[in-house]
This record gives sequence, C-alpha cells and structure tokens, in this order.
Amino acid sequence: MNEPRKLEVLRAIVDDYVHYREPVGSKALVERHRLGVSSATIRNDMATLEDEGLIMAPHTSAGRVPTDKGYRVFVDQLSTVRPLSAAERHAIQSLLEGADDLDDVLERTVRLLSHLTNQVAVVQYPQLGRAHVRHIEAVGLAPRQVLLVLIADSGTVEQRVVTVGEDLDLDRLAFLRQSFLASAGGQPVGQLGANLASVMDTLLPEDKAVAAELAAGLGALAASSREDRIVTAGTAYLARSNSDFLLSISPVLEALEEQVVLLRLLSEMASDPRGVAVAIGHETAADSLLETSVVATGYGRDDAKIGILGPTRMDYPASMAAVRAVARYLSKILAGS
Repeated sequence: MNEPRKLEVLRAIVDDYVHYREPVGSKALVERHRLGVSSATIRNDMATLEDEGLIMAPHTSAGRVPTDKGYRVFVDQLSTVRPLSAAERHAIQSLLEGADDLDDVLERTVRLLSHLTNQVAVVQYPQLGRAHVRHIEAVGLAPRQVLLVLIADSGTVEQRVVTVGEDLDLDRLAFLRQSFLASAGGQPVGQLGANLASVMDTLLPEDKAVAAELAAGLGALAASSREDRIVTAGTAYLARSNSDFLLSISPVLEALEEQVVLLRLLSEMASDPRGVAVAIGHETAADSLLETSVVATGYGRDDAKIGILGPTRMDYPASMAAVRAVARYLSKILAGS
C-alpha cells in the first residue's frame, strides 16, 4: 500500500470521527476529502488499515473508527504543533496576567485551558522541594508571635504563625530574617534546614534560642510542599462526552477525584521534541483511564505538569497546541512573579 496515502486516509478518518462523532465509511471519505483515488481504492486502503490494527468496525456500524494504535500513528506523524491564533494568545495572556497569587494563577489556568480544549484541564502544583528560595519574610504580629513567609522561585508561597519563647522587637526580628535570607536566598528549598542551621554559629548566644524557633518554623514551611496536589476544571465536559465511554465515566471521575493515578501518570510523561507528551488509551497503564487520552507538558523551573484529559476521540492537534501555549505563558508569568 502507498504509505503516504495510508497516512492521509488515516488522517481523514481521524478528522471525520472527531468532527462528526460517528464511524466513517469510504463514501464519506470520498465526498469530504480530495484523496485523488476511487471509492474502491479507499475501501482497500481501509481494509489494510484495519488489518494493521489502526482502525476498527464498531459492532453497530459499517463505518470505521480509529483504534488507540491508529491515534498513536496519527499523533506521531504530526511533525509540528501548530501555533495558536493571535486571538487565542491574547486571551491567554490577558487572563493569566491579571492573577494575584499562585493559587489564583493556577485556578485561572485550568479554567482557561479547559475552555480552549473543551476537555478536563489539570495542573500540578509546583514542587516546592525542587524550587529555590526567592525570599523570606518575618512579620511581628505580637510580642511573641511571628508570621513567617517562605517564597520560592516557582511562585509557591507558604506561611504560618509561630509562637516564640521571648519578646522580639522589630530590629531584632529584622536582623534574624536578614541573616536567614543571606544564608538561604537562592538556595534549594530542600536544603533550607541545613542552611539555616549554619546561621546559628554566627549569632550571639542570646539570639540562638529564638533563632532556632524561627528556623524550625521555616523548616516546617519547606516540608509543607503541595507537590501531591493538582487542580482541575471542566469535569462537566466528560458528561457531555458520555457516548465516548462504552462502559461508564465513573472510573474516570473517581481517578480525577482521588488524583493518585493521574499524578503518577503525569510524573511519568516526558515531553517529545514538539514540547508535549501524549498518552492514548491503554498507554495510560491505568484501568480507570483506558478510554481516555492525556496531553501534558511541563511548566516552570521544576517541570510540574499541566495538561488535559478527555476521551480518545479528541482534537489532538488543537489540544497539543493549547497545552503547550498555556504552559509557556504560565512559566513566563511565574518566572516574573
């Protein structure tokens, strides 16, 4: 069989199935696409594609639909990811740049990505342990109460109130904060405890006890990473695609709620040279996600993941483009925050 034409026929079947939501026959291919061959030739090409496991015939129809293997061949032959339109890029930029903090940024991001793709959007919180310390703040709330704030270069902000064993005036608190920042600033958050411990040797004896209490509070902030948390939006799109799930969408909804399976999958997905990763059907290696596909990529300095999840019958070129573009804007905003 002519290899370029085989790919062209497969592409036409995928395009039609995604667009019309019904099995595709040879007659429809001839009418809708300029393939340059007869209907009989198309039927022969489709028979070959079926023999190779790239398309299959549902029991209730004479038409054909792509298999997981067919979608994989289709995705792999996309040499590049098309850029978004100017209007889409402007919408992304204007919405994300108005966010106030990391939580707001990520909430806006998943809503935007879900709207662009009509799929469930997911974003993993930056992994604090892999980030670097951008800033440390200490604010006296009362004579023995201090608000500690740890800001990472990933955009993550952690804070807590600690109670210390003695009164702290503003000058003394400012000195200790600056000592901590001088030692830990720009260093990995995971090394915060060791860096703060080294500060103790430089302090006067009367400052060491309260400094140790503050250091313990900052160490607790470093340990309170949200790396196992994801934010989702657009679950309602799954209900609208109910016909794409032969059994039930319940396992998919449970996987989204429990997050463990999805987090494992995201951590294992590595972007290809086009800047995205695609797991199709059985490639997700999770029974609950066998009828879904996930398109994802990394963002930010620690390569936390952002992506979309939906039925295997999805617009892969548009989804890949949207995921990559939103991830790039998100990385840019967090780098400047």
